[in-house]
Amino acid sequence: MRLTKVYEIRSKDKIIALLNSIPSGTLGTIDANGFPQLVPMNFVYAYDAVYMHSFSIGEKIENIKRDNRVGFEAHRYVEFLPSYFFDPRDASQADTLYMSVIIKGYAELVYDMEERARALNALMCKYQREGFYEELKPSMDTVRDANLAIIKVKPVVMTGKYKLGQQWSIEYRRYIAKRILERGTPTAVDTVTLMGFDPITLNYKHEPLDDL
Repeated sequence: MRLTKVYEIRSKDKIIALLNSIPSGTLGTIDANGFPQLVPMNFVYAYDAVYMHSFSIGEKIENIKRDNRVGFEAHRYVEFLPSYFFDPRDASQADTLYMSVIIKGYAELVYDMEERARALNALMCKYQREGFYEELKPSMDTVRDANLAIIKVKPVVMTGKYKLGQQWSIEYRRYIAKRILERGTPTAVDTVTLMGFDPITLNYKHEPLDDL
């Protein structure tokens, strides 16, 4: 098996769950000179597409109108692993644990009011899970606002990758998990949990990503 296969997220459901757990992503459009333009965006994956909202004028909107081929990336930085975890002298051994999704597809601007309302409600559901807002309806001025662009990206290719120590034996993973906890970064407990261990006992509970 090629090593890259070890890092693939093979379940589409888990890729979608990962996407919607990440606060923001990066939209890549093609500018008038053929260069990529990268813009950080809030987003939600819903109804088999990525939805974002934006002001209705601007370079990315013009780029999409001219050439609707786009890329989209979202990642979750998990933990930096210092080189001394692996070797007391060799700085090249430093590593990073992460999860990421990359999409290649086609973008369009959404003008159908029913779809605009669905997209905005999906965004609200992601970012304001506690509620306390009125569900948006197609007839509302907010949905129909001409200054509001709803960008939809339909994936042609969607790939997920993760590196949480799954390439190592369970015992070596436990050793690294112990070092992470000893280092005591603010993310240490969450990282060890993602790696599949109980952060208190270091008992192995599940494969990485099984709790996504």
